[in-house]
Amino acid sequence: MFLRRFAGPLLAKVKETTGIVGLDVVPNAREVLITLYAKTLKEIQKVPEDEGYRKAVESFTRNRLKVCQEEEDWEQIEKRIGCGQVEELIEEAEDELKLMEKMMEWDAWGVPEDYECEIIENDAPIPKHVPQHRPGPLPEEFYKTLEAVSSSTPKIDEQASTSKESQLKE
Repeated sequence: MFLRRFAGPLLAKVKETTGIVGLDVVPNAREVLITLYAKTLKEIQKVPEDEGYRKAVESFTRNRLKVCQEEEDWEQIEKRIGCGQVEELIEEAEDELKLMEKMMEWDAWGVPEDYECEIIENDAPIPKHVPQHRPGPLPEEFYKTLEAVSSSTPKIDEQASTSKESQLKE
């Protein structure tokens, strides 16, 4: 028990390199991440509660903070979060804080009370060179099955064949 408690940190794997040019190893990455995630959760409180941005940031930050608090080993943190190395996670958390500051500065979710949006309706025909993204014709088997099912009612057969012909023309 004594050895495990005090020798454990000494026997932990030491990361020598990230393998990414310009990204240095952070020996205390877990503590840095916990600090950054706590700060993010504190700062995001300034964003209105019903905003999607706040909900998304709170959700993934809480999840990542929980992982960092539960795991001691940097390898396990990387494995459980699954979004790169701990050094990359640190950069990402720092970037999120910078973005959050900008979002609050821009008031990205605020719409003035007197804001009016003009809606323009244009019934002009679509030029021929613009694709209309219509689905292609259905497989021949579909029409055979439709004919077999609807053979008892001739009215449906006429509609199916008319529909089939119109789709083949397009």
